[in-house]
Amino acid sequence: MLNRAIRQTYPPGSTFKIVTAAAALDAEVVTDPDDETDTPSPYVLPGTSTTLPNEASGCAKASLAEAIRVSCNTVMAHLGVEVGLDGMVDAVEKFGFNDTGLKVPSGVAKSNFDTDMSDDQLALSSIGQFDTTATPLQMAMVAAAVANDGDLMYPHLVDRTTRHSGSTVHTEGSHSYHRAMSPGTAVQMRRMMVDVVQDGTGTNAAIDGATVGGKTGTAQHGIDNSGTPYAWFISWAQAEDSARPAVAVAVVVEDAAADRADISGGGSAAPIARSVMEAALED
Repeated sequence: MLNRAIRQTYPPGSTFKIVTAAAALDAEVVTDPDDETDTPSPYVLPGTSTTLPNEASGCAKASLAEAIRVSCNTVMAHLGVEVGLDGMVDAVEKFGFNDTGLKVPSGVAKSNFDTDMSDDQLALSSIGQFDTTATPLQMAMVAAAVANDGDLMYPHLVDRTTRHSGSTVHTEGSHSYHRAMSPGTAVQMRRMMVDVVQDGTGTNAAIDGATVGGKTGTAQHGIDNSGTPYAWFISWAQAEDSARPAVAVAVVVEDAAADRADISGGGSAAPIARSVMEAALED
């Protein structure tokens, strides 16, 4: 009886790196996504002796584009700290985080990004961990903003209301919710998300004859991260004969039927997203 799409929140894991990347580009912490960053490997969380691990290899000084393609924790955590707490809070709230009044028209649970953190906590939050949580709807909105040139539309469930005869009583229409990022940043984000699907962690979402952009995420949770990780995938797709993307999707697999080490957004969630996007493009 729980509508998980709008009422349940989860740690978004690496899908949140799309938000951090957009924040870094808009703040001009990164001016060229293909340039090396100054991120060391190993990366020690600020003010601590804790080393942040990477699942991917080759993340030392990796560019933003490469960090998104292979999902480098160190680069994205470091960039979140460089953007700074105020800058990150401003950026995430443009995507809809921390909004307690969002309705579709049913009430949507607040997606959380803490507004008071130390730098080590900010680093973890910037890769979708610590206290960062999101509804599946919120992360679909992130993908949609990238696909829509940075303009985030107000989400709604009902497109139109009709009489029994089929005549339209009311049409909801589209309303701008926030400018989530600059149009130029959105162009660069789309390119990076396409690279994820073409040659990165999200190849299972590829659709023949369509342009697909995506981002994988595997979010740890539970005491000492002992719980089965949540497998995430966010994406958008554009038909070959279309001038713009037509669909944005977020998939969460809560309890994937696989060994813990085998669960990943690319393995468990991306094929589901692909099927949904294929159906939407055919509609």
